[in-house]
Amino acid sequence: MIRILSIDFRSIYEPQNSCKDDMFISITEAPIEARELIERTRNENAGAIVTFQGTVRRFSGEIEVESLVYDSYREMAEKTIREICENALEKFEVLDINVIHRIGKVALTEDSIVICVASAHRKDAFLACEFVIDTIKKEVPIWKMDVSTQGKKQWRD
Repeated sequence: MIRILSIDFRSIYEPQNSCKDDMFISITEAPIEARELIERTRNENAGAIVTFQGTVRRFSGEIEVESLVYDSYREMAEKTIREICENALEKFEVLDINVIHRIGKVALTEDSIVICVASAHRKDAFLACEFVIDTIKKEVPIWKMDVSTQGKKQWRD
């Protein structure tokens, strides 16, 4: 069976802040569709698209996790992610960066963040993607709470 999909990505992820016209940042409570974000990132000048998917894993240190809950200072988080993207554009030869971060409850194996970076060559895409995720984790006002299988809740640094 062959299925042809026609997807309007703008209707799926409404950009909150743009790093430039073809890039966007979204903080959402909806599940992230990584494949759709990859397709949004794809363009004819890109020889590489690097994607990072941060997923919820079973253990957080010694704690067995049922889910994570993310909260943010949304306006500041979006502004900070935008600045990180702009900085990555200056540091690396990349064509496009798209970032979606979840807030609210995120279940095991679900994506909490997806970052897609397009560039002419893979090295720049890998370096920029690593820079973006590392900087987001250090600078963006998004907080994470572990919800253990025993029902205990604990905010994490």
